[in-house]
Amino acid sequence: MSESDGAMRYLHVISSVNPAQGGPIEGIKQLAAVAVRKGHHVEVACLDGPDEPWLGEFPLPLHVLGTGKGGYSFSPKLVPWLQENKGRFDAIVVNGLWQYNSLGTWRALRGGGPPYFVFTHGMLDPWFNEAYPLKKLRKNLYWAWGMYPVLRDAAAVLFTSEEEKILARKSFRPYKVNERVVQYGTPGPKGDLDAMGKAFVDSRPELSGKRVLLYLSRIHEKKGCDLLVNAFARWARKIPELVLVMAGPDKTGLTPKLQAQAAALGIADRIVWPGMLTGDAKWGAYKTAEAFVLPSHQENFGIVVAEALACGTPVVISDKINIWREIEAAGAGIVEPDDQAGTDRALDRWFALNADERHETCAKARQCFEANFEIERAADSLIEALKNGRDID
Repeated sequence: MSESDGAMRYLHVISSVNPAQGGPIEGIKQLAAVAVRKGHHVEVACLDGPDEPWLGEFPLPLHVLGTGKGGYSFSPKLVPWLQENKGRFDAIVVNGLWQYNSLGTWRALRGGGPPYFVFTHGMLDPWFNEAYPLKKLRKNLYWAWGMYPVLRDAAAVLFTSEEEKILARKSFRPYKVNERVVQYGTPGPKGDLDAMGKAFVDSRPELSGKRVLLYLSRIHEKKGCDLLVNAFARWARKIPELVLVMAGPDKTGLTPKLQAQAAALGIADRIVWPGMLTGDAKWGAYKTAEAFVLPSHQENFGIVVAEALACGTPVVISDKINIWREIEAAGAGIVEPDDQAGTDRALDRWFALNADERHETCAKARQCFEANFEIERAADSLIEALKNGRDID
């Protein structure tokens, strides 16, 4: 690190840089863009195989160390590469748990090197233990000798909200780590948001003249998609011009089941399935929607929620999204439990608002984003944590 300007050289280690993986890799790119602009140097090491199609478009210096084999993403290249290169960095940030990028980093650095930090990205939320009891048994076997030492020896374990930090304490024993909450966020849209919204509607004629609710996230059982389809059906019958956009990648094959559910409810033609949206199309979808809806059962942060707020789009979310307290306090949306009754009630509350109240909530959404989730503040918060090293309490 340069003593004169305080510039940092740091490395992110992550299992995959596949953009379809969602929040963690998107967060790395966004935070790093700000850090680089401020004079810091950021590199990324991943365990993707060398032939993956998404590698060529990655915007940061990238070290591809994987073989592309195995769900655990084991790679014999990671430890030797880190041992050879660790001297180039002031800090190393491990992203995620339960795969080899975390254990491998610990193995490479336990004999000495720069401090390392672990972003759990919500992977210690006790919801996973309740939802996947068989996986919990395997994780318990791995915890004491594998995962816990990684967290115990880290300079700090990084959380993106107080809620996430508190929940992490409930998952596994033993658990004694140096906890640190850092801000997290997104840069929001660049360019003419109104034009992006118009372009999105022009590309989807079925949305012209409609009232749009937007879901934009992975199509996954964790996200409460089935709850949303049921809740939407009730209001689709009452509001003829209402349409639901269900946008996102599906790696588990859930979409056909949800489409069958919609057909059984008589609303198959009221739901649009555009797949994964990126760039201007993504921002245009946020702008087009009168509300963003995510009744997720677990979300350590929810970049998509912050993105919606950045567009001035109110959010209708569950109280299992760990930034719900900030949103509720700001009046930037509606929060209810992550069950069918809660999802139904959330939409009931949204549609009970009059036009002036909805407009006011839009303004509060943008204000909430600027106060809590703006990317400049988040990048500064991470850099401060890395600079303070083991002394960050």
